[in-house]
Amino acid sequence: MTARTIGYIVGSISSTSINRRLATALARLAPEGTTLVEIPIKDLPFYSPDLDGDFPQVARDFKQAIADVDGVIIVTPEYSRSIPGVLKNALDWSARPYGQASFDGKPTAVIGTSGGGIATAAAQQHLKAILSHYNAPTLGQPEGYIQSLPGLFTDEGEVTNPETAAFLRAYLDAFVALIDRYATVSAAA
Repeated sequence: MTARTIGYIVGSISSTSINRRLATALARLAPEGTTLVEIPIKDLPFYSPDLDGDFPQVARDFKQAIADVDGVIIVTPEYSRSIPGVLKNALDWSARPYGQASFDGKPTAVIGTSGGGIATAAAQQHLKAILSHYNAPTLGQPEGYIQSLPGLFTDEGEVTNPETAAFLRAYLDAFVALIDRYATVSAAA
């Protein structure tokens, strides 16, 4: 069995984010040999091309954290039918300076939760379009639109619904399979 590390980015900086609870649940449900680590975004300043020549340390650390993991799960809420501005800002930092895009060839998965019936479907579609532009091999199936009903996730990351827990395990297994496939193809190239 290959040990692997998956980074996760929570697209909300709210201390009470249900998407942070989802990320914690994913970390608890990780398959054997797989560790999930957070790649934080809250301290990134607003991106400006004026900083391309002298990237701030926090942005260099962010890009290095992406480079150091085998794959990245982006856990996004939906704000006004799209991704939060703070997440888009982080993605802009990841794509700069030109020619040094962090997600180029990095296996990536997208998931999110909200109280609504379609969860974060619109935000995830926008996010997948951005990741396609970044040349990130992105998990297509299963799609992770999680309706967060009260009490679904505890603060400690426990999933109280067995069907949701089983789905999240299957989601993680599918992403690990994508990471492993991509690693095999990359090694053969």
